[in-house]
Amino acid sequence: MTIFDVDIDGLTGGPTDLDRYRGSVLLVVNVASRCGLTPQYDKLQPLYDTYRERGLVVLGAPCDQFGHQEPGTAEEIDEFCRTSYGVTFPMTEKIEVNGAGRHPLYRELVGDGPDIQWNFEKFLVAPDGTVAARFSPQVAPDDPELVAAIEKLLPH
Repeated sequence: MTIFDVDIDGLTGGPTDLDRYRGSVLLVVNVASRCGLTPQYDKLQPLYDTYRERGLVVLGAPCDQFGHQEPGTAEEIDEFCRTSYGVTFPMTEKIEVNGAGRHPLYRELVGDGPDIQWNFEKFLVAPDGTVAARFSPQVAPDDPELVAAIEKLLPH
């Protein structure tokens, strides 16, 4: 099983077929609207815009487990992301990334690794569904190490 086999709904309703991203490079990020790191949206969207034609998909996963920093409804989160940051990349339903309620997506991503530290932790997923790298919340989406890891996985 890989993340492409996980069932998850989209933020605005209905299932998100992760299988359609098989063969793509995914950057999965647990996001929050009221976090000191929320301005990372300003770098996630341009990253998506720059590399999506080559096969990068940024996938935002709203989570309210860290300091109650994503308290809104799906509609409020969607509105905030679109109007405040121009987000066009796909977003999942609000999920839990740690603990007994950890969503299967994050069970696949984390595996035997440590729990998620905070909002905006990043998982880089290879086209075959394996986790290629994990970046701390403080690593900006335009960090040269992260960008190099993405470019290494994308077709040339």
